[in-house]
Amino acid sequence: MVTHPFHPLFGCELEILYVKRRSGALVFVCVSGASRSVTLSQAWTDRGVAAEEHPLAIEGLCAARALVNALISRGADRDGGGS
Repeated sequence: MVTHPFHPLFGCELEILYVKRRSGALVFVCVSGASRSVTLSQAWTDRGVAAEEHPLAIEGLCAARALVNALISRGADRDGGGS
């Protein structure tokens, strides 16, 4: 089943023709309509690692904000303190 929320086949169950490795990751080549196939990353299917319930956890957001603040401060120091 396609689980990637932005994939056009989201929620569809597809027949797997074969599995291969691409850049070290598993991909599935699946039947997608009459005489067509689609290649899906394992992570985009129900056979991939389950997504976090809260992928934007507060700890990660705080760390990202601290990084943004540091980069802004660093840029201001290089530009003479102004924007």
